[in-house]
Amino acid sequence: MLEQTKKFNSAIKLYMFQTGTLKTKLKYIKMNQSNEDFEIPVPWFLIKHPHGNVVIDGGIAIEVAIDKHAHWGSVVDAYDPVMTKYENCVEQTKSIGVNVEDVKYLIQSHLHLDHSGGVGRFPNAIHVVQRLEYDYAHNPDWFASPAYIRKDFDKPNIHWKFLNDKKTDFYDLYGDGSIKIIFTPGHSPGHQSILVKLPKSGSILLTIDAAYTLDHWENKCLPGLVTSSTQAAESVKKLRKVAKENKALVVTG
Repeated sequence: MLEQTKKFNSAIKLYMFQTGTLKTKLKYIKMNQSNEDFEIPVPWFLIKHPHGNVVIDGGIAIEVAIDKHAHWGSVVDAYDPVMTKYENCVEQTKSIGVNVEDVKYLIQSHLHLDHSGGVGRFPNAIHVVQRLEYDYAHNPDWFASPAYIRKDFDKPNIHWKFLNDKKTDFYDLYGDGSIKIIFTPGHSPGHQSILVKLPKSGSILLTIDAAYTLDHWENKCLPGLVTSSTQAAESVKKLRKVAKENKALVVTG
């Protein structure tokens, strides 16, 4: 039984990809900072797991690589995507030998335009999102509405699984402790981060946009886009405790 457990654990692998970059201004990444040019990667993740492959976000939608102005509109003036059509999440998934039909879960950290490119691309996937996020994305406040491209996530025949903020906090996806979903609102009302436990590398904390740079993580500034500054600060404090308790490697953004 011990040998079987070792083989099971060793089969869990985490892959990190990026769907191009965003050219923007520093003030849009770090609140109250300068207007200097700033370029950031757009990461997404895939976990190979014996119980089923898991995608975390999907980066930017492939339609942006084809015609960014048609798909994003005036958002491009603030966040200019640099992406080829080969950098989309489907092509990158195939590049490591995983078929899109073989993805069991798609965890949406939130539904902003640079994270929702995977929705509907994996036909058998259960899409895991916070109910708060899903509802807000369909009716956002005016100041947050440019961050949501509704046609990216408002699609037919999507199997959604809704988590319910604090009531489902630290949701254990497979019940084995390898993938836990943490409620971290602030950047958006239903943002969630992910704690992954790997057999050789140990715990990896994917903060996603709860802290999308080390300056956010180290309490030097707030994110450029928040729906609640107080919640954003509290979520970082919460994640710092998680990282310490699990001796986790922290991956921001």
